[in-house]
Amino acid sequence: MALSEDPDLQPILFGLFLCMYLVGVLRNLLIILAFSSDSHLHTPMYFFLSNLSLADICFISTMVPKILMNIQTHSRAISYVGCLTQMSIFIILGCMDDMLLD
Repeated sequence: MALSEDPDLQPILFGLFLCMYLVGVLRNLLIILAFSSDSHLHTPMYFFLSNLSLADICFISTMVPKILMNIQTHSRAISYVGCLTQMSIFIILGCMDDMLLD
């Protein structure tokens, strides 16, 4: 199912998803850079938070670029291999998040 079939809403949805994606990636990159640049923050807790930020970057980079491409091309098609790859990476990253949080 599409988010909206209305062609007037497509640029708004694209801009909204792009902004949310860029904010998420930049926020997590800033967290990683802040923890890696200060030697006082090289403790296990900050290493753990850096790993969670990296996992979050990978997690949102699994789905959002495909959503953005679908909005731009007005196509909702995905190949079987593409779907299998995307879902496998999504599940692996979900398991990694679960293992980090346990």
